[in-house]
Amino acid sequence: MGRTMPAVGPATEGIHPVLPPIQQRMVTDDERILIARSKAGDLEAFAELVRTHQRMIYSLAYRMSGSAAAAEDLAQETFILAHTKLAAFRGDSKCSSWLYRIAINLCLRWRKSEQRRGLADGEWALEQAPSDSGENTGARVQEALARLSPKLRAAVILTAYDGLTHAEAASVLGCAEKTLSGRLFSARRQLAEILRVSNA
Repeated sequence: MGRTMPAVGPATEGIHPVLPPIQQRMVTDDERILIARSKAGDLEAFAELVRTHQRMIYSLAYRMSGSAAAAEDLAQETFILAHTKLAAFRGDSKCSSWLYRIAINLCLRWRKSEQRRGLADGEWALEQAPSDSGENTGARVQEALARLSPKLRAAVILTAYDGLTHAEAASVLGCAEKTLSGRLFSARRQLAEILRVSNA
């Protein structure tokens, strides 16, 4: 009684948002027990779930928003929303996939809100960009990625940066795998054109 939801921000301070592929984050029996306890109202069990997945969710939110402050807010909102929806989680998919869907939807709504207010995209920090083609390559890739539509950007981030398969990314985004493949094709074509123009 009297316990509060765990904060997401402090655990991510000083951590560059680079994660192993999602395939390495399999649901364990311990996690199933934590989910069952969380559904029963055990906040300590839910706090452990937050600690397990917060870095993954913060990383996604950071890549989608380009802002550390927004990423912390979106990650916190993801876990708050997940807590309210725990009763509806049937365990048909991995807990990480379920959290990804919640976070992606929040990020997409956040992006639409930002666009409506006319705010510019935040500063991107996708360190995985190739560094052997000149010191400005990373910055150009970041700028190009930020110019994609949110849905195309999400498709690229989930597959190229977070290591999801096409089937997993499609499940997270709530679309058919064929649709996901089409978004990736469009994203690659647009990125190539943006980079071609920037190099001209």
